[in-house]
Amino acid sequence: MTITQLIYVLAVAEHKNFTLAAEKTFVTQPTLSMQIQKLEEELEVQIFDRSTKPIQPTAIGQVIIQQAKKIVNESDRIKDLIDLEKGFIGGEFKLGMIPTIAPTLLPMFLKTFLNKHNKVNLIIEEYTTEEIIQKLRNGYLDAAIVATPLQESDIKERVLFYEPFVGYVPPIFRQEMGPELKQEDLDLRKLLLLQDGHCFRDGIINICNNKATSDSKQFKLQSGSFETLINLSKEGLGYTLLPYLHTLSLGPDDQKNLIQFADPKPAREISLIYTDNELKLQIINALYDVILSIIRGAIAFQDVKIISPKKTNL
Repeated sequence: MTITQLIYVLAVAEHKNFTLAAEKTFVTQPTLSMQIQKLEEELEVQIFDRSTKPIQPTAIGQVIIQQAKKIVNESDRIKDLIDLEKGFIGGEFKLGMIPTIAPTLLPMFLKTFLNKHNKVNLIIEEYTTEEIIQKLRNGYLDAAIVATPLQESDIKERVLFYEPFVGYVPPIFRQEMGPELKQEDLDLRKLLLLQDGHCFRDGIINICNNKATSDSKQFKLQSGSFETLINLSKEGLGYTLLPYLHTLSLGPDDQKNLIQFADPKPAREISLIYTDNELKLQIINALYDVILSIIRGAIAFQDVKIISPKKTNL
């Protein structure tokens, strides 16, 4: 049994396809298949059911895969310890981000980070929070930037900043509100929301936790785009809430429709998260320091009320 064989097993478990797994591990498909077959022969069990499409692990295969993750992680830790001792910051690093953060935060820090740490091969992937948690646990991501708190015992959270929710309210809806937005002003029947699965949507619903649901709307919207919500709002179909950083790039006409919440402003907590095995900690620390140094100049709200990104049932 070798570490390489276990890496091939994990690749097939992730991609559920031998050819794709071979591509991702930079070997030929016959080589990968042969090594997995040799491992199965040594263990005298079948790890994958090759008759299914996509390929699925057998019951004993699932047990082997879970143990393989631990073994591969621990083998990676040896290299991490050496890199840490040498002060080396480099290598491949997979960073997950939720879609409502990536478009605004990424341009702020990416160039600076890559210039400062040019030996890091940063791979950035967008997923929902639930997908990110699963991929962190499975070792497919090294760290992620998400809305917190998540209250996951095996996930560490390092807070980067607090980002207030900001109202985008066209004049037609302003008569219902004062100069500052209050949580009790919001009505889910008039709020335009992102599609289900976005934690930003869940955060807004949590702000409105004492309000009626949006089931009585004349239309259902399935969109992952703030621009779509803004355009519909300008047509008088409702108002919406935006993350503060997103509002900084809006044009003058859209800025006129923004309304801030009264203090304490409802806000989402944005954190860098990673598993408690702390692999590649030197890159995690470098990433945290760069983002923190840049974001301080753009966002510095203190009097805020943290809104949970977790979905609640109304």
